[in-house]
Amino acid sequence: MHISEGVLSAPVLAAGASFSAGGVCLGLKRMDYDRIPFVAILTSTFFVASLIHIPLGPSSIHLILNGLLGLILGWSVFPAILVALTLQAILFQFGGLTVLGVNTFTMAFPAIFCYYIFTPAVRGENPKLAIFGAFLAGAVSVFLSGLLVGTALVFTGSSFIVAAKAIVVAHIPIMIIEGIITASVIAFLRRVKPEVLRIRSQKTV
Repeated sequence: MHISEGVLSAPVLAAGASFSAGGVCLGLKRMDYDRIPFVAILTSTFFVASLIHIPLGPSSIHLILNGLLGLILGWSVFPAILVALTLQAILFQFGGLTVLGVNTFTMAFPAIFCYYIFTPAVRGENPKLAIFGAFLAGAVSVFLSGLLVGTALVFTGSSFIVAAKAIVVAHIPIMIIEGIITASVIAFLRRVKPEVLRIRSQKTV
């Protein structure tokens, strides 16, 4: 899902950096001090999960887990993903520093979207609905990320239209895989550690 250096136009890079800067500021403002170590752990999880890349045109496909991070972290997902992508760019040359803003936004914004849409179901009383909501959060977040990557490419130039379509289609298997992973993790957390999901009373699935 990382877009490489030298692909996007300056206006797209500037827009991505601006949107991501706003998201990171809001995420840092809303981050509880006592949850910083927890955010760091999930940042590391994202860092490792998205390390295995399969090149695809000007981008690549890999596990993202942004839907899961969004459900657990809320707005803190913006600084979490920014830190992980910065380390990947510096240590492994994945993506790049100039596209950091765009790459952060394409992965973090869908996470926030899914947080607002699916969190009520995930934290609700109905365990089956919670797991289904978690599956949708994992799948939809990947779909939206692919859509945003494609949009960034199309806004850069019409020559990327074919590549943008290919990126969205190539992520369909990733959507299913991430949906299953997210649903499994949420089911586990609801059973053994519901406070991570900010569920006050103990619930079982």
